[in-house]
Amino acid sequence: MSNRRKFADREGALAWSFMLPSVVYIVALVGFPFCLAVGFALSDVTSGDPSFDFVGLQNFRRAFADHVFWKSLQNTLVITVAVVVLVVILGKVLANILLADFRGKWVVRFLILLPWTTPVALSSIDWRLILDNVYSPINWTLKELGIIKENLYWVADPHLAMVSVIGVQVWRLVPLGAVITLAGLIAIPKDVDEAARVDGAGYWRRMFEITIPLTLPVLGVAALFAAIFTFTDMAVVRIVTRGDPNNGTQVLASWAYNRGIEGGDIGQGAAIALFLFPLLLAAAVGILRAVRRIEVR
Repeated sequence: MSNRRKFADREGALAWSFMLPSVVYIVALVGFPFCLAVGFALSDVTSGDPSFDFVGLQNFRRAFADHVFWKSLQNTLVITVAVVVLVVILGKVLANILLADFRGKWVVRFLILLPWTTPVALSSIDWRLILDNVYSPINWTLKELGIIKENLYWVADPHLAMVSVIGVQVWRLVPLGAVITLAGLIAIPKDVDEAARVDGAGYWRRMFEITIPLTLPVLGVAALFAAIFTFTDMAVVRIVTRGDPNNGTQVLASWAYNRGIEGGDIGQGAAIALFLFPLLLAAAVGILRAVRRIEVR
């Protein structure tokens, strides 16, 4: 009993005991696969020949010479930036709806949170059917309303395919942004808003001078999560557009899968996948630094 009390009083040992499961988890499921990917990227490992032969930076040079790689990189950046902006804006709007008090609010909350709770693979299959070039219910609705006369080829037209991928990503990530933003809105002291009302500040003035400045750190966190989930996701592209037309909607994650798993060139796929790490790290550091500056102000 005395030994237990002594252990509980040692803050350093107690802290490490609490952190140990997380450290083991990160090392086992993140650190080891990352090191394995680095080893594969520097070798000529294929699905037909698993022997490890060191080839240096050859796989990276091959990736740089591949025009699909550069197209995938461009698509990844464009989709991520578009999704982050839309998630932050729409998440703020939905957070205000979740915060408001009205009849049937629980139904609205359920419908808003439903996309986030649905498995991404299952929801992507549904969107693949919704965006079908021939039987799309979106096309049928637009025709009935007289907005269009001919079908829109959502996954066959290069521009519409990119819009479709961005739309699906926004649809599934906006609930997450709304919940994170809602936490920031709830944390705003009520006396600040009440004082602004007493001083005669209207809704929009309170929004831009009180609500948004006080929730900027939380919006930064929402942007960070949206960037991570979008940047590393391949399920939406893989299922909705399959990277078509002509690899026009490929992203780094889906192209790495195509080259490494489907193509059997494991070394090449690992080299492409490794490009996700420095880009995502730079984005995360940039967003966190911006959030810290906002908090200091």
